[in-house]
Amino acid sequence: MASVSLPAASTQPALPSGIAVFKTVPYAFILPEVLCGTWVWILVAATSVSFPLLQGWVMYVSLTSCLISLLLLLAYILGFHKNSEKWKVLDSLYHGATAILYMSAAVLQANATIRSEFSPNSPLYYQLNCAASFFAFITTFLYILHAFSIHYQ
Repeated sequence: MASVSLPAASTQPALPSGIAVFKTVPYAFILPEVLCGTWVWILVAATSVSFPLLQGWVMYVSLTSCLISLLLLLAYILGFHKNSEKWKVLDSLYHGATAILYMSAAVLQANATIRSEFSPNSPLYYQLNCAASFFAFITTFLYILHAFSIHYQ
């Protein structure tokens, strides 16, 4: 006789809400993403923006992704997701797309940094651009980690 087995319990972990967001690995990356993205925007804005086409894209990507990530963090903290699996897909797609956009912004900021090395106001703006490039690549890495950790969860 064939034995009847009970359906297996779902192995998918529940989406965190409240303070648990900061203790769960993929979602704990959101706050550092927001903080590092804010530093990118502040540091680029503190320069003279000598290359508006390059640094304009950097400022757009950093500010937009910072605001959307902040809204996503608030949605997780307040529990708007109601433990729906669609939120995992939305989160993974958002962080994957933002990682690609941030990589382009980080490369453009590095290009602006190299170009600003020989500008008349070289020491101050070059250091600010170096710091902005550093934080742009760190933020890119955080978005990539978040996207892959959601995917492999």
